Amino acid sequence: MILGYCYKLRPNVGQSNKIDRWIDMLRANYNWSLADRIDSYYQRYICGDYCDLRTKVIITPLTCSLGGATGNPWSNKGKKKSPVNIQITELPLLKKARPWYDEIDSTVLQQNLRRLDNAYNNFFQQNRRFPKFKNRSTFRSFTYATGVKIKGNKIYLPKLGWTKFYNSRPIPDGFKIKSVTVRKKSNGYYVSVRIEHKSVPDFPLKNIEEVKTVIGLDMGLGKLVYCSDSSAIDNPRFATNKTTKRLQKIRQRRVSRKKKGSNNRRKSQQKLSGFQYRIAIKREAYQWQTAKKIVQKSDAIAIEDLQISNMIKGCKPKYDENTGRFLKNGQSAKRALNRLIADASWYSLTQKIEYMAAKSGKIVLRVNPRHTSQECSVCHHIDPDNRKGEKFFCTNCGHVDDANFQASINIKNKAINHYSLNIVKKVRRDLPEPKQLTLFQTPTSELTENKRRKHYARKSKRDVPGNLSEYTLQLSLFNQENNHPDRDSL
Repeated sequence: MILGYCYKLRPNVGQSNKIDRWIDMLRANYNWSLADRIDSYYQRYICGDYCDLRTKVIITPLTCSLGGATGNPWSNKGKKKSPVNIQITELPLLKKARPWYDEIDSTVLQQNLRRLDNAYNNFFQQNRRFPKFKNRSTFRSFTYATGVKIKGNKIYLPKLGWTKFYNSRPIPDGFKIKSVTVRKKSNGYYVSVRIEHKSVPDFPLKNIEEVKTVIGLDMGLGKLVYCSDSSAIDNPRFATNKTTKRLQKIRQRRVSRKKKGSNNRRKSQQKLSGFQYRIAIKREAYQWQTAKKIVQKSDAIAIEDLQISNMIKGCKPKYDENTGRFLKNGQSAKRALNRLIADASWYSLTQKIEYMAAKSGKIVLRVNPRHTSQECSVCHHIDPDNRKGEKFFCTNCGHVDDANFQASINIKNKAINHYSLNIVKKVRRDLPEPKQLTLFQTPTSELTENKRRKHYARKSKRDVPGNLSEYTLQLSLFNQENNHPDRDSL
């Protein structure tokens, strides 16, 4: 069983300066190692037009087996080394040539090179982007593999010493620390601890046969989530509301007006980063609350398998060969939609739902999003004309419904059919039979109908003595003048 805890560090001035210096040196080492891989590949395995690693036009067998790295590629036993092992064995030479690297822990330097190797493997195996050179905004962390200790509210980081931290969540007994990542953010330094316990089993998940209830979720922008039980969760739009957009625009303008490299620009950038960090924190907290509410609704949660990165891609450019100019392609109109999708953060929300479901012993079912917003849940007729904006009107049977709730119902039905779930439909409970009255018994509402809750206004003005309505006051005066008995005395 593997868990991850995050704490906020409280380093002193010397430790914070040391962390900043380490991050700068590790970033330089990362960029140098990436350039070394690219250069050595072009020098050793140049193959004409087939060796463009950045654009990945054609991949030859050489690119998959050899990543390129300087040094001796053969070990003592005659076995060939991998590129990351080649660069790790060259670290002692790096420390001799640049003695200031000796203050960094050896495991931190090794994990820095393995981080680059993981980026290469993701490029070749998982069809991700080619590794990029890092700058100050994209490289802000380093990882320890061994040597970390925790006692009370202090943590021991090799070559940094004992550092105080906010121990908001104690580590359970029996867990072993596997790795620790120190990360720099706009409001301070944080440490992420990865712990493991072999004897503790993972969260027990329900089998498909045990699922009795399913709820379908449709991600939206007007509302964050539309559920198949006709409930919806609001979308606060933390980064795209009117007030936040105005404040962010002002802070970005203040940064751009400052001179590059000056202290004033650095201070303005810190204020902008803190503002954006508070937005991210609010979004994270709201998504955790939303995920908890959704998981409590049913045994299984059905969601769409969306490719969000493809949804926010830019439109293809349109080029007019006659005039030699680019035509309008609708990108300016789509830009606002892309910002709303990024602010909703659907992928992060689905990850939290999966985590909360696994923790509660429930399962998440992913379905194909094809035709979920165009299919009628009553007659199953598929037509693009069924949906008109936020309304759904079936052209076959005339079924009318909200388009987003209609999509959530289709997602639920797809999950039931695809995973062959045995869902028992809830039937309304039969009404009680009317009571048989006797011969001289008068029928009253108490005998023939179910008892209902009597609604009365609390602290009503009529209950206050001397505070009568206009009609009641006129009626009482009329009865007194004509010597009629009051209705209260009847």
